[in-house]
Amino acid sequence: MTTSHTPDFELDRPGTVIAAVPAVLGFVPEMSLVLVTVDRGELGCVLRIDLAEDMTDQIAHLAEVAAAARPDGAVAVIVDEHGAGCHPCNDDYRDVAEQLADELDYRGIELLGAHVVDRVAAGGHWHCADGCGRGGVIEDPSSSPLALAAVLDGRRLYTGRAELQAVIAVDPTRSAALAEVIAACEGPEMSDADACAAITEARVAAAHVADGGTLADELAARLGRALRDVRVRDTLFALAVGEDADRAEALWVSLARILPAAYRVEALVLLAFSAYARGDGPLAGVSLEAALRIDGSHRMAGMLDQALQSGLRPERIRELAVTGYRLADQLGVRLPPQRIRRRRAG
Repeated sequence: MTTSHTPDFELDRPGTVIAAVPAVLGFVPEMSLVLVTVDRGELGCVLRIDLAEDMTDQIAHLAEVAAAARPDGAVAVIVDEHGAGCHPCNDDYRDVAEQLADELDYRGIELLGAHVVDRVAAGGHWHCADGCGRGGVIEDPSSSPLALAAVLDGRRLYTGRAELQAVIAVDPTRSAALAEVIAACEGPEMSDADACAAITEARVAAAHVADGGTLADELAARLGRALRDVRVRDTLFALAVGEDADRAEALWVSLARILPAAYRVEALVLLAFSAYARGDGPLAGVSLEAALRIDGSHRMAGMLDQALQSGLRPERIRELAVTGYRLADQLGVRLPPQRIRRRRAG
């Protein structure tokens, strides 16, 4: 789920709305039902689910999540490569739209429109899901106001969900090897001094990875073990808002790819928090999804996922980093100062 303010945006032009979806969603959707919420005439949150034969439960959940932000209305976009000119499919599209409209209406949200598009790209074709006869061509998504805003904000736009998931794809060979290294170096619980040393080592490793270096097995194993210590992990959350944020995120990506599952989950949660804090909801989402697959009861992963699903804005989630700075003070660890964020004009 992602959110955006939409200055200079026309919600009554389906081609414009559809073209804006990749910039807000963070990637180009395929075979998807996308729900764009509208609040006081502006684009609100954007949610996506996969198309399937039976979408009853998925649509009900989609409407429930959308209702958490209390929008005035919503626009549905069905992305189906077979959508353009597929007359036999229209009944299916109409059924999906009607089911979604009922679920939204039950929660006090009006479905303002439902459109079918074959591809979210320049030249893609859309038409009304209810067979109203309207249709048109998609504007270039890369030229939409929201795409330009995303570039200015430093957010990455992914070509598809597969590219997004590839960011955290596991290296099974390396992961298996590290499982043996970690098992061989298991030891007693960390002291405060050990925790301080681990935090410092993580920062040094982050700089090394960001400069193109790789992690030796012994170092990766030590870091993996250290992240399971709550003091270490919660202190490292602060790096997401500090001047070393980019370096830290590079380390979390690297560890998420190579650590065995029980240790990988902590790297995924740190990556999710880092991505969420800088406004990359899609990367935060896939990271949390992977973390919760490993440990469905993980408290921090669950909390962040709930915040993301409910549309809590990045500036609010960044407040959690204060805990990391407080823990650092208690441990006597010096962290980089917080990065100053300046609001762009307009």
